[in-house]
Amino acid sequence: MESIKVKKLFLDSTIPKRASDEAAGYDIYSHDEVSIKPEETVKVSSGIAVSLPKGYFGAVFARSGLALKQGLRPANCVGVIDSDYRGEVIVALHNDSDTERQVTKGERIAQLVIIPCFTPELEESEDLDETHRGEGGFGSTGI
Repeated sequence: MESIKVKKLFLDSTIPKRASDEAAGYDIYSHDEVSIKPEETVKVSSGIAVSLPKGYFGAVFARSGLALKQGLRPANCVGVIDSDYRGEVIVALHNDSDTERQVTKGERIAQLVIIPCFTPELEESEDLDETHRGEGGFGSTGI
């Protein structure tokens, strides 16, 4: 995969960029000016759409600085952009702080990581392969 098409939906939209050569994610920029009250979720426009190749998806993650300093994170923790979606990338930001927060136009609000996606057929079965762990759930491995 050499490149991915990104469409500006507005003349002044900002194309996602990586902050460094080895950054896994592309910063997504706000196209809106919004206020987010404590414990409120607001959909924020990015002003862009993407064309992801078949076999990949876009994962929209929090920006650690924004989450740590402002208490703002994607409401669904990780957003998923399917390879056949061509609409606007919207980031639902949730304010975990006890203070109203402002998002300015052009501010970095999330990061997009492009990830391979394996989608095998699911087959119903009466039994599953045996493992050492078996049905041990939360905390069962001693961690």
